[in-house]
Amino acid sequence: MTPLLTLRGVHKRFGGVHALDGAELTISEPGVVHVLIGQNGSGKSTMLGVLSGQLRVDAGELRLDGQPVRFTSPVAALRHGIAMVSQETAVAPDLTVAENVLLGRGLVRRWSGLSPAATRKRAQEVLARLELDYDPRQLVRDLRPDQRQMVEIARALSTDARILILDEPTSSLTDDEVEGLFGAIRQLKTQGVATVFVSHRLPELFAIGDEVTVLRDGRTVAQAPLAHFDPHSLVEAMVGEIAAREPRQPRGSRPSSRSGRDDAPPALRVRGLEVVGAVRGVDVEVGRGEIVGISGLVGAGRSELLEAIFGVRPLAAGTVELDGAAFAPSAPRDSIQRGLGFLPPDRKTEGLVLGMSVRGNVTMVQTLERARLRSPSSGAETRSAQAACDAMGVKTASLDAPVGSLSGGNQQKVALAKWLARGPRVLLLDEPTRGVDVAAKAEIHEQLRAVAADGVGLLVSSSENEELIELCDRILVMFRGRVVAALETENCSEPELVRLAGGHT
Repeated sequence: MTPLLTLRGVHKRFGGVHALDGAELTISEPGVVHVLIGQNGSGKSTMLGVLSGQLRVDAGELRLDGQPVRFTSPVAALRHGIAMVSQETAVAPDLTVAENVLLGRGLVRRWSGLSPAATRKRAQEVLARLELDYDPRQLVRDLRPDQRQMVEIARALSTDARILILDEPTSSLTDDEVEGLFGAIRQLKTQGVATVFVSHRLPELFAIGDEVTVLRDGRTVAQAPLAHFDPHSLVEAMVGEIAAREPRQPRGSRPSSRSGRDDAPPALRVRGLEVVGAVRGVDVEVGRGEIVGISGLVGAGRSELLEAIFGVRPLAAGTVELDGAAFAPSAPRDSIQRGLGFLPPDRKTEGLVLGMSVRGNVTMVQTLERARLRSPSSGAETRSAQAACDAMGVKTASLDAPVGSLSGGNQQKVALAKWLARGPRVLLLDEPTRGVDVAAKAEIHEQLRAVAADGVGLLVSSSENEELIELCDRILVMFRGRVVAALETENCSEPELVRLAGGHT
């Protein structure tokens, strides 16, 4: 049988970086779910750019239904039935569901202008393919994140897509929302729409995937039915020698990360904290050198809690203490000066300035008090930036390289290095490993444990319960703005966290 799509011997360079070095990919047939996996920097994003027409190859061959094709633009890829939904949501929030679904080429027009009724009808036909019962008149800004993502997928289908590319579609979804997405993918399988699925979450890959391509250093190192792999062998294919790491230890068997005197006040103490519409009467305590996790569904108040402690959101009630001293968080600048650090969940829009150099991003917080436009970077700051990057294992050709040119995992490491250079007493982390591969996640966890061993208190919010159990000393579970349970990690399990996060106490 002629494969639906094949890429052979694909090369793509960016300056001196060989992003794709003879890479290959084969989608066997319509309706298949093809998993594309690899570490950050392995060439996945470049491969997706080639498939979607965003990038032109330097060399290589692309065949669709056995016929050679060459995409010069995303529009050309769409004409051949290849559509992509990127990791960053791309919707027009002030337009309706129908207008977003048909945006670009499907809006129904009459001689007198746009026909709202006909547009809504056509949009409903597309939504029905995904079994979505959305009101086509509703503004997209009023939808949940997972619903917005479904609108993007529906838009891709409105172009008569035969191959749908989903780049990290589950990175900000809850388990229930992920299952809803998988239901839509299974529905598309029955309609003959093939899916290229990219995710760092291994259980998801095995739950939905049929076949897999593994990239490493720009080369294809494995192509096979996914059933030929188990999680260990798939990670081994991804990371090569790094897979020989020591097996994960249960948290309780690790050396203690706590430090300081037993009678010392906690690094962070929060009492009765409230944020209007989000957090209700929450108490939190983080010891020096302790890693405390926060579990909960999207909307439980995890992010709002961290933002309120850091001064991004106003407190409606409650008190905060740092090292036993009262602190009234009013603005991020004050929080930073008092020794707080905060890693937001979206590195590209909140954690980094992508057009700025690695050096500029790393020293941004460290030089907070300096007149930025008057004082040039000093040799001491350069050395500090280099030390922070080395500690985090940031891979970059130069400190002067734009941080946006780095892979996702290295961008996340830079976002963390920024705070390490400042030397916080308490570090608030919201989704610290979102969108990074298995190896980068392990490196980030290792560095966070080292930071805790130096006496820094860490408060970590994550949608991945496995991550919290792996990393933390204790876990607080939030439900509808309240802490409903506090557990020692050696005594809890993922099913228990899921049950508690769902309100089943």
